[in-house]
Amino acid sequence: MKPVVWLLVFLGLWSRAAAADAVRTERLFGPEVPTGEYKHPAGVTELANGDLYVVFFSGRGEYRDDSAAVFGSRLKSGGQPWSKPVRIASNPFHSLGNAVVWQAPDGLVWLFYVTRYGELWSDSRVTAKISRDGADTWSEPFQVTFEAGTMVRNRPIVAADGAYILPLYHEIGTDPEVDDPHNTSFFLRYDPTTRKWTESNRVGSRLGNIQPAPAVIDGSHLVAFCRRGGDYAGRPDGWLVRTESRDGGKNWSPGEDSGFPNPNAAVDFLRLQSGHHLLVYNNSFTNRSPLSVALSTDGAKTFPRRLDLAADPRGDYGYPTAIQTKDGRIHVVFTSEERKVVRRAIFGEDAVGAGHP
Repeated sequence: MKPVVWLLVFLGLWSRAAAADAVRTERLFGPEVPTGEYKHPAGVTELANGDLYVVFFSGRGEYRDDSAAVFGSRLKSGGQPWSKPVRIASNPFHSLGNAVVWQAPDGLVWLFYVTRYGELWSDSRVTAKISRDGADTWSEPFQVTFEAGTMVRNRPIVAADGAYILPLYHEIGTDPEVDDPHNTSFFLRYDPTTRKWTESNRVGSRLGNIQPAPAVIDGSHLVAFCRRGGDYAGRPDGWLVRTESRDGGKNWSPGEDSGFPNPNAAVDFLRLQSGHHLLVYNNSFTNRSPLSVALSTDGAKTFPRRLDLAADPRGDYGYPTAIQTKDGRIHVVFTSEERKVVRRAIFGEDAVGAGHP
């Protein structure tokens, strides 16, 4: 082999090793934390004082526990360890799920979660609480949606006009192992001056879609990636669904297949401080491994760089939530070990740039 070829091979291997070394992964909570064996999914936000705040719902399982509750834990700025998770939302008669935490530009911290009023997720509605003291104390719960089957999964984003865009979805059907092809995604726009919610159109697609993850591309142009419908068997046409809005989230295009495989699993999508965009997803048609990130520098048109955060083929890495903190670091929280362990991966944008195409 010619010397120049050896050099290129060496540089390629070195860049991948450097990228892997630039990712730090830590285990946050597992079965040893007595909130309940099941801990899934997890969400995270950076508070105004620099603290990180993680939420998850926990109990005996996804369908086996009517007392499953939402728990929160704090990592103080510059400190370790994470605080003991405490119960921050519960219902004496119904199971909770899919907790989302987010601090708005005015400092108000929102906690959104699902309350399931029956045996299935299609019996759910979206409930919320707010905190005015940086997630130390929480208000009484209040309903955000009243339609059966409406659910939340990803955090809000802020549109160019200052409106909050809350991504939601609507589930129907009675089979917990199949997402109905008529499942749709939609968005609520919240005006912080009038404190009123308005609903977008519903986004349908070939297999159905749920759990939209939106990001601002530029101005009033938004893009969201959604989890595909169908069952959990692998299929060669099981793509992430993509939809766009050109009016700040009021109206969305029909869902179309993207170029990213999806094993019927949640994703997240994030606009970075650089103006680039990061997609967090399971790069597989069949399994929730690997958990990967892909970087776009052209307004989410192409994503030429990818980095695997967790890639054990025997692993299951689900429901990623991504944020970029004020210091520029990217944090992805996700669950593993059959939804019993919450983990966090930390890296910089440069680590994705050094990853493989």
